[in-house]
Amino acid sequence: MSSKEDIKILLAKENITLTELAKKLSVKTGKSYTLKGLSRKLAIDSLKYNEFKDIVEVLGYKLELTKDK
Repeated sequence: MSSKEDIKILLAKENITLTELAKKLSVKTGKSYTLKGLSRKLAIDSLKYNEFKDIVEVLGYKLELTKDK
């Protein structure tokens, strides 16, 4: 699954639009996120790890890395 698909699933679960996500990200990070900019990053799969982490946190989740057994 791609980061775009993961984010879209979380947005649907939390009933949040991409526009709302962009606003919340702007508040959290102090950077300016727009619907257009965020959509583009998702479309061309150019999110940085820290941006993905911020998105997940804004949506109320956390990233957890676990070792395969």
